[in-house]
Amino acid sequence: MPQNEDRRFPAALAAAMAVRLDRLGEDGVDFEPYESFLAADETTDWLRAWTGNSDLTGDDFRVFGQDGTGGYAAFWLVRQGRELAEQPVVFMGSEGETGVVARDLGTFLWLLADGTGPWEAAALYEPGADWTPRVDKDLAAIAEQHAPGRRASAPAIIAEATREFPDFGDIVMGWCR
Repeated sequence: MPQNEDRRFPAALAAAMAVRLDRLGEDGVDFEPYESFLAADETTDWLRAWTGNSDLTGDDFRVFGQDGTGGYAAFWLVRQGRELAEQPVVFMGSEGETGVVARDLGTFLWLLADGTGPWEAAALYEPGADWTPRVDKDLAAIAEQHAPGRRASAPAIIAEATREFPDFGDIVMGWCR
C-alpha cells in the first residue's frame, strides 16, 4: 500500500473505535483508539525509535490506537495483495511486548466485543490471570454486523493469531539494533 494512502478507518473499525472512545476508563481495557490512522511519517518515526533501526519505514503498519503507556495497536501489512481488513492486528508495547492479537479486522472486532484490548491480548491475558474481561454488547453488535459467523472468545482469537504468526516477536526483535 502506498505511503500516501487514505488514512481513514474502514467503516467497521471506525464504528468500533467510536464505541471504544466512549468507554475509556470504564471497562478496565487499556486501549485508547485514534480517530484515524497515525500519519505515515509518524509511524516511521515510531518504528525507528522502538527498534533503534533507522533503516526501517513504517510502511508495513497502520497504527490505530495505543495503550496508556504508548504501546501501539496496528494492522501489520504482511499479507501481500490483500485488503487492510484481511491483515493481522498486532501490538507493540512500550516495554517491548509484542504479539499478533487477531488474524484480521473481523476477529479483532470480536476480541474487543469479548472485553479484551490489544495490550491485554499481547501482554496480560493468561488463563487464571487476575483480570476478567467484560463482554461489550455494543461492540458485539458491531462485530456481528461486520463479521457475522466469526464469533469466538478472546482466548481462541489470540491462540489462532499466535498459531498463524508464531514468529512475530522474533521478526520484530530481528529489526532491533
